[in-house]
Amino acid sequence: MLKKNKESLGYLKVIAVSLVLACVLIGIAFYSNTTIYFSHEKFVQTFSPPVLDKELYDFKLNQLAHITISTSTSTSTPAGNMEATSTLALNVATSSKPVLWPAKTVYPKVGAILPFNRIIAYYGNFYSKAMGVLGEYEPETVLSMLAGEADKWRLADPTTPVIMALNYIAVTAQKSAGSDGMYRLRMPKDHIQKALDMANQVNGIMFLEVQVGLSTLQKEVPLFDEYLAQKNVHLALDPEFAMVKSGKRPGTVIGTMDAADINWVIDHLSQIVKDNNLPPKVLIAHRFTEKMITNHKFIIPTPEVQVVIVMDGWGTPELKERIYEYVITDEPVQFTGIKIFYKNDLKAPSSGLMPMKQVLDLMPAPSYIQYQ
Repeated sequence: MLKKNKESLGYLKVIAVSLVLACVLIGIAFYSNTTIYFSHEKFVQTFSPPVLDKELYDFKLNQLAHITISTSTSTSTPAGNMEATSTLALNVATSSKPVLWPAKTVYPKVGAILPFNRIIAYYGNFYSKAMGVLGEYEPETVLSMLAGEADKWRLADPTTPVIMALNYIAVTAQKSAGSDGMYRLRMPKDHIQKALDMANQVNGIMFLEVQVGLSTLQKEVPLFDEYLAQKNVHLALDPEFAMVKSGKRPGTVIGTMDAADINWVIDHLSQIVKDNNLPPKVLIAHRFTEKMITNHKFIIPTPEVQVVIVMDGWGTPELKERIYEYVITDEPVQFTGIKIFYKNDLKAPSSGLMPMKQVLDLMPAPSYIQYQ
């Protein structure tokens, strides 16, 4: 009898352990989106991954384009095809110009920053006080100033959350050729980490900016893959200092990038997003002349990369608005931005920085605001 009881107890222990193991494996399947097999029986988890809110995405795109959607319009209609009922949209519709905004591109992966948020960024390099805020003030002052600007934008547009950012120039164009004749200088890793640490202090994001000089994007961008594999690190390009096509020294003529150059970067970033299971990256490209970016129509955003063309010319508010219309409004890509210069925008005959309302009234309203 004692032997039978011990055997029964042993069987119960085996059954109990088996049940616990089965629960653990089913739990793993539930959270890891995998399929697990038990003796020819297939257990499939039913957890649904998060999906993009396309209705909200389209709504925010139309909001940037100052378009009000009539209540009779289906919310499932793509943003670029919805009926526009705002005065601005009706004026455009009756003019000779086509309706260009919102730009018709792909939907992003889940976790996209834009158009759900507006990015407010400070720009610069730690080696130079002349290149922007980041090199002009101590980190604590920079972050305090940035937070102040972010608060102002939250008040100016309460419907759009603000994300703070640092745009750090990780490769700077140079007047001298350097040892390899490329007219560019790569920043040390401790400087890049310093900028990233500052961004993390305000729960923000960082842009690594590349000014290639006579080098190429293919040589420079992959050097930062270890940073770009992080969730809150993004990329910026400055065609002004891309001198390969002209062969000139940076600063002597305005440089240029073609859609093919930018598409290579988009594909490179897209692969990083896929390999590391990241939310979409934001790619910035600066522009204040038409030739700085050629063949804009062939720039192809992907679900993994959101493209922002930033008007970074300086001058009076009226001049900046005209340049914005010329190189941004009339040549849509996906999202837009504008740079505000604390000093250069105050040079005569300017009477002040571009007012926030004037910025928000641009077509389309910028999703990225950068201060230098």
